[in-house]
Amino acid sequence: MTEAKQKKIKNSDIRFSVAPMMDWTDRHCRFFHRLLTRRARLYTEMLTTGAVIHGDRARLMRFDPFEQPVAFQLGGSDPAELARAAKIVEDFGYCEVNLNVGCPSDRVQNGAFGACLMLRPALVADCVKAMKDVIAAPVTVKCRIGVDDQEPEPALFAMARHCIEAGVDALVVHARKAWLKGLSPKENRDVPPLDYALVHKLKRAFPQTPMAINGGLTTLPQMHAQLERMDGVMIGRAAYHDPGLLLRVDPEFFQEDAPYPDMFAAVDAYIPYIERELGKGEKLSNMTRHMLGLFTGLPGARAFRRRLALEAVRPGAGVEVLTGAISEVRSAMARLRDAAA
Repeated sequence: MTEAKQKKIKNSDIRFSVAPMMDWTDRHCRFFHRLLTRRARLYTEMLTTGAVIHGDRARLMRFDPFEQPVAFQLGGSDPAELARAAKIVEDFGYCEVNLNVGCPSDRVQNGAFGACLMLRPALVADCVKAMKDVIAAPVTVKCRIGVDDQEPEPALFAMARHCIEAGVDALVVHARKAWLKGLSPKENRDVPPLDYALVHKLKRAFPQTPMAINGGLTTLPQMHAQLERMDGVMIGRAAYHDPGLLLRVDPEFFQEDAPYPDMFAAVDAYIPYIERELGKGEKLSNMTRHMLGLFTGLPGARAFRRRLALEAVRPGAGVEVLTGAISEVRSAMARLRDAAA
């Protein structure tokens, strides 16, 4: 791929993003998140090179153009297979290919990719170069600061140097080690201590490379503080468990109006999509499960979650289940207002 054809990532592209999360950031989740923020970069769940090359692409990879900008996360460690998969991803229209160098699950360990690749920075560089040689879309890497008994600073700096020399367009660093032995994937998201200072040091060492930081960021002030040192922040569970946070992204981080004035209006905008997907045979619960964190802390939120959890899974459940659940919140808030009047 000639330099003239390569598409570059600007710092604004990665200023705020929602992390790739297995079983969570599917196409329905991304469509809903895009209703809440026009500017955040969204990521797919990780898909392996084998699934991309040999799987049911129409089912596994399809997305609505409304989701853009949406990046695709690949899992793999064979440069030739990654190059082949990356070309397929680009042809599907995704705006970025991200290589997973951070997932600690048994599945990726058995396949010798994900966080295991922290031990093989030269191979990661080969993978990055192989993909960049065949696609114009940006190629990025999401990594940890180390695995197991690695010393984090030399491990992270070696990974960054190799990737940058291979032409990586941006790095996303989860500021924790991954423990491949002794911790579950869930524990790996919380137990290893965060080391933001090390990631800041990496950014100072490579100021020209766009870098985002990930891990443990749950509040907007925390995210703003990170942006004083980093080009971008990537958040995961905070966005999923409290989607209302995303409605504040465009005003807070891009000085643009939010797409909708409140969560009620955003849900109203989601309903036509739900009706369309129901008409194609999709189950209501596959779409509403991404909304359970809505209205966190508001009156009626528990009743909202309960109704969706119990009723959306029933055969033939329709959009009236969602509107009924929303009415629980509206009614509870009205009662609170009346009591305060």
